[in-house]
Amino acid sequence: MRKKGDNPFIYSDTNKRYHTYDYFLRQKFGKKVFKVPLDCGFTCPNIDGTKGVGGCTYCSARGSGDFAASASLPIRQQYDELRASLSKKWEDAFCIPYFQAHTNTYAPTKQLREKYYEALALPQAVGISISTRADCLSKATVELLHEINEKTFLTVELGLQSIHDVTAKRINRCHTYEDFLNGYRSLNGLNVCVHIINGLPGEDRGMMLETAKAVGSLSPHAVKIHLLHIIAQTAMAKQYAAGEFEAMTLDNYVDTVCAQLEYLPAKTVIARVTGDGAPDSLVAPLWSRKKFVVMNEIDKRLAALNSYQGKKLEETSCY
Repeated sequence: MRKKGDNPFIYSDTNKRYHTYDYFLRQKFGKKVFKVPLDCGFTCPNIDGTKGVGGCTYCSARGSGDFAASASLPIRQQYDELRASLSKKWEDAFCIPYFQAHTNTYAPTKQLREKYYEALALPQAVGISISTRADCLSKATVELLHEINEKTFLTVELGLQSIHDVTAKRINRCHTYEDFLNGYRSLNGLNVCVHIINGLPGEDRGMMLETAKAVGSLSPHAVKIHLLHIIAQTAMAKQYAAGEFEAMTLDNYVDTVCAQLEYLPAKTVIARVTGDGAPDSLVAPLWSRKKFVVMNEIDKRLAALNSYQGKKLEETSCY
């Protein structure tokens, strides 16, 4: 698909005015690459009582791994089943096994090595993504991640969600922004994808923009921008039902994301600008079910504003 219209953004061959994950992977591997979510049955330190109990207030029982196969299945079986399903949409594509559910460095190093090396051997796999928390990166674990990085295209995905400690406390995150920065720095030399969430209780547009600016200043390899999905049977769903906060509107979300993109470096890959909530358990916002509508609205808003990823950084560098 060739660039459409007058698009000034250089890391694009379509109408996208931000550095999409699809574009990055096609440039790197020469064809379509998709991620295959895996669930290895790990837990989290704010679930098992090490740091807290109950987990983050927005997190589902499956630790955000709702689209992975059952953790009771071997990794190879999970991978084969999901790859077969996704290959119906993208034939002859490469894959990236994605350790998604819960905290995927929160286990003994021996166990982690077994899981990671099993993923390395999966057919058509050209990389590995490992989702974790910044406070679950021991020296031995970081050394293992560097070992894996030498063998494949590794991305470590770190959940930050917000730079605001008052928010982290409110959502039972059980670590601070300083904890995140310490973990991020420990991964020096590795590709890191930072996750942020828009619409968290108590946050306004200014706070969300501050998070994007702070993350942009780190110049990470990639960023995932999530919309807060309120999922049934979570602590946050109870707070929402009690009227303690409101879900973002589509217009507010689109406006916020477009503003955030202007403060993220052009080279930083935008791995996500919205997400999927499991349809059978999504409480709000219901407009988020139409993900492609949301993405199209972001594209249209950026074009209308003649804006693009990193624009504010370019303007600042002129002075």
